[in-house]
Amino acid sequence: MRTKILVDVFVFLLGYFFTVSVQAQRPPAELELIPINDSIYVIHNQGVPGNATALITDEGVLLVDDKFEADYENMVELLRSVTDQPVRYVVNTHYHQDHSGSNARFKAAGADIVMTAQARERMVEVNQSGLPRFTMKESARIHIGGEVVDLLYFGRAHTGGDLVVYFPDYQILVAGDLFNYGAIFGDGPQAAQLVDYAGGGSVREWTKTLDAILMLGFETVVPGHGIVTTKTEMRRFRDSTLELRSRIQGMLRQGNSREAIEQVLRGEFGWQDLHMMRGFDGILGELR
Repeated sequence: MRTKILVDVFVFLLGYFFTVSVQAQRPPAELELIPINDSIYVIHNQGVPGNATALITDEGVLLVDDKFEADYENMVELLRSVTDQPVRYVVNTHYHQDHSGSNARFKAAGADIVMTAQARERMVEVNQSGLPRFTMKESARIHIGGEVVDLLYFGRAHTGGDLVVYFPDYQILVAGDLFNYGAIFGDGPQAAQLVDYAGGGSVREWTKTLDAILMLGFETVVPGHGIVTTKTEMRRFRDSTLELRSRIQGMLRQGNSREAIEQVLRGEFGWQDLHMMRGFDGILGELR
């Protein structure tokens, strides 16, 4: 089990480095199709890549996030088990390749890619493939097959360009990595706040962003990683994020050492090597 956890963490780290060679070499994940209702399915796997969520309509499929490129064929096969309609839209909740890695393949098959303007800018900066033709700032609405899908941007959090996807008729929210849930790496700790400072993330603004999202009328949440859960659990994650920020600010005011702060982040908030690598210096700088 420990070996599997280390492999998952290593793959996740590589995914964040955005290299074409990693995309080509990574093996496909073991995927399963989980129905939320008759129209919405989650393509789930343990650990990484992130969840993908499919809205099935008689005018095509809207897919939220599309994992790594290595997972493209298996995703398409799973979708074909429930519909003969093509993927018309792919909405990326953010730019990380474990959520956007199949963009180029879906574009080649005729799908339109949609994300925030900030996420697209970051894709350009890191030379990712599969750039969208369509971007949004604060909100957008897609009408497909009689269904309404709202794309909403509320501010910085995991990155500077995270959006959420809201299905108002079903009271379902797809959160991306604004909210992860459960033990992502095998039997490791619960999901923690991964702040991508290079990509514009902010632990200071994260709670404000979640507060705005929690005003929406939903009950079911598809997290970026982990199992489908509830608004209550998302609220608990918000409270944990506030507690983390307050705790670290207090330690900085008291002049605690880097080592002491790292111990608290790892021991009390579940930060792992990936979290430390991506966010430790950033959080110290932002909250100092």
